[in-house]
Amino acid sequence: MATADITVMGAGVFGLSVAYASARRGAFVRVIDPAGVAAGASGGLVGALAPHVPENWNDKKAFQFESLIMAAAFWADVERLTGSDVGYARSGRLQPLADAHAVALARARALTAAELWQGKATWEVVEAGSNGWMPPSPTGLVVHDTLSALIHPRRATQALADAVVALGGEVMTEAPAEGSVVWATGWDGLREIGGNGVKGQAALLRYDAAGQPQLFADALHIIPHGDGTVAIGSTSERAFDDPTATDTALDDVLARAIAAFPVLEGAAVIERWAGVRPRSQSRAPVLGMHPTRKGEFIANGGFKIGFGMAPKVGEVMADFVLERRDTIPDGFRAPSG
Repeated sequence: MATADITVMGAGVFGLSVAYASARRGAFVRVIDPAGVAAGASGGLVGALAPHVPENWNDKKAFQFESLIMAAAFWADVERLTGSDVGYARSGRLQPLADAHAVALARARALTAAELWQGKATWEVVEAGSNGWMPPSPTGLVVHDTLSALIHPRRATQALADAVVALGGEVMTEAPAEGSVVWATGWDGLREIGGNGVKGQAALLRYDAAGQPQLFADALHIIPHGDGTVAIGSTSERAFDDPTATDTALDDVLARAIAAFPVLEGAAVIERWAGVRPRSQSRAPVLGMHPTRKGEFIANGGFKIGFGMAPKVGEVMADFVLERRDTIPDGFRAPSG
């Protein structure tokens, strides 16, 4: 067995994006995860690549914007390399506006989006119209943004693993950790450095709305995947006993989704899912030198935005680990040990 240049601990979307970016630069990469690919939060159902609102701009929002713009080319390259369909589509998003205050705020954000999104995407207030997929809106108006995208989480994560292998790397359940070691072990890894996990429950419905925009209302993401299913999520549970059990909290999510989007009434539920998403103390990703493992690295904490952040996280960490070139935003930098 050849000696690895980089070992990535964790086969979720962050770890595999770091491995993929490093392998593309010629490094021999080994990924180790005892539970297998996408065993944690990356194996969920939803796959919403949704931007932060275009206001109060900061490093986190700018980083996410750049990553969302990178996403189409990133996932297209993974698909070409592997022959897999990752379910990526920059389909946009619709959000109903509840009252005059919400309309005014949305129109103000349209102005800041015109500047901050650099003409690469739009945020606008439009009439709801009568399209069957259009969400009901008390004001008759909705926000339509063209930056939001969607992806099939499990297929995308497995495709990233396959891409690493296609580039000469390894994805294994056990093996020696060699070379530069990067820890991307989800909520378990974050708990070592003061972070935690937030449980989410989601459901998958049999309903064909392929090609339609994703919907967002009542804090719920409604994601029309291209395979004739719609994902609905999710809860945010700080306290929980069983990290993988679904319960009445998911029943409530389904009821709220149907109330907000009656078009889903009667759609069959084909899967219920629960898992724990890694949340750092700052809610931002944690990148750089590992604070407690001397000489090793960390890429973790993509709370609710992991798939949207992953393309740029991979590149930034490859810069740092392979070239010692530090392009990590200050707000993402791992705390010192």
